[in-house]
Formats: sequence, structure tokens, C-alpha cells
Amino acid sequence: MFKNIFNYFDKLEDRTRGKLSRFPIIYTLIGAIAIVLFWRGVWHTADILESRGGFLGLILYEPVSILIVIIILLITGLFVSNFIGDAIIVSGLKQQKKINEKTEKEVEDSEITLNKIQESIKDIKDEVDEIRDVVKHQ
Repeated sequence: MFKNIFNYFDKLEDRTRGKLSRFPIIYTLIGAIAIVLFWRGVWHTADILESRGGFLGLILYEPVSILIVIIILLITGLFVSNFIGDAIIVSGLKQQKKINEKTEKEVEDSEITLNKIQESIKDIKDEVDEIRDVVKHQ
């Protein structure tokens, strides 16, 4: 039963993403509104439960909930990746500079390297096309 429901919504998601991906601005608006409304619902639900007092009121009291959430985020590994991001961490580990900190020479060198890579890719594509033509004519 659960597997059928899961498969249905999985296929529905795939179809929806496929259609909406053709309209990125509309897709972005729908996603942004849905995310804001989701968090608004979470926020208001927490407020309602806190106002009722008791155990949930204590857990959802702002200073307590911050501590609990920080612990959960640290344990799951989401704290750093969510607030800083993996790309920033990796660039820091590689000791890479931000684009605005690079010298003009470093930016030019990066552009030259990228152009060389693009040329190499084009050469490889041309070679693959030649091989494909030879194989087709055999």
C-alpha cells in the first residue's frame, strides 16, 4: 500500500518537474511561494503549540528550541553545510581566492586555462565525430 502511494507521488513529481522545468520563472515563483508558506506553517504551528504550555511549550520556547535545533543540525551534519555551503568549505580547504580577491593576472590565467580546456574538448568532439563517420561507413 505505502509503496504504491510512494510510486504514484514519485511519478507525479517527475511529470511535474518535467513540465515546470520548461518555464523556469514560473517554476521559481511556485517553489519560492511554497517554501515560504511551508516555513510560515511550521512557525505558526510552533507558536500555537508553545502557547498551550506544558512539555511542548518548554521545547518550543525560543532559547530552548535554538539549542535543540543546533544540536540536531550538528549531529546530522547539516549545520555547517546549510549555513556556509560545501563550495565555500572546499574553496577554503584548497586555499582558493574569491574572484574579487584575484589579481588581474590570475583571472587572465584562469580564462586562458578555460579556453585551452574548451579547445581540447572541441578537438575530442571532432575526433569522436570522425570515428563515428568511419564506423558508419563500414
